[in-house]
Amino acid sequence: MAVVASVSMLVVAVAAGFPAAQQAKSIDWIVDNLATIGGHKVSVVGSPRAVHTPVGGAVEFNGGTDGLLVDANPIQGLPQFTVEALIEPAADGPAEQRFLHLSETGCENRLMMETRLLPDRSWCLDTFLRYGDASLTLIDRQRTHPVGGWHAVALVFDGTTMAHYVDGVREVAGDVAFKTLGAGRASIGVRQNLVSWFKGRIRLVRFTPEALPVARLMTVPRTHVRK
Repeated sequence: MAVVASVSMLVVAVAAGFPAAQQAKSIDWIVDNLATIGGHKVSVVGSPRAVHTPVGGAVEFNGGTDGLLVDANPIQGLPQFTVEALIEPAADGPAEQRFLHLSETGCENRLMMETRLLPDRSWCLDTFLRYGDASLTLIDRQRTHPVGGWHAVALVFDGTTMAHYVDGVREVAGDVAFKTLGAGRASIGVRQNLVSWFKGRIRLVRFTPEALPVARLMTVPRTHVRK
């Protein structure tokens, strides 16, 4: 599958202060409207809002009824990949929030990225891969992050090992027998069966057909990171 980011997507990424696809093969899904994402028509669930933020346009989700569905699987056919997102979790969201779900049609094979909101109102990243009987969940509840600020999160799979990162720091990793996915769909702000809603804002989701080293992962400009 050809994966080349368009010039317009790169311009938006540069304007937001992120590396402009140093890897020309990346696809940037700019989440700043309710009509199209990455050139694909969007099906809207609930009433998410397109908003302006210090890092650019984004979509705001209410944590209970809002989501976006896209009939495309950007990691289709990829034996290795990196999936990144720029998110701003809210302080009062649900405990479990799936903000990205990629699935293969007709089966349970999937990728999911979510936040877990903890009792002290910080959050940790939870990532998941499943292919057939093989699956792996990565989560470290000791690696927490503040709500109310922008964060760059990443799931990296090199064909054998899955790892995830928050703001350019590797947190946890493990091996999983995950295989290439076929055609499918994506959801943003909610799991595809409309549970585990995300509360907060999402600006960008980036897909790269290789396992990126940490030096090439997206990070949030320091001016937009809450300490």
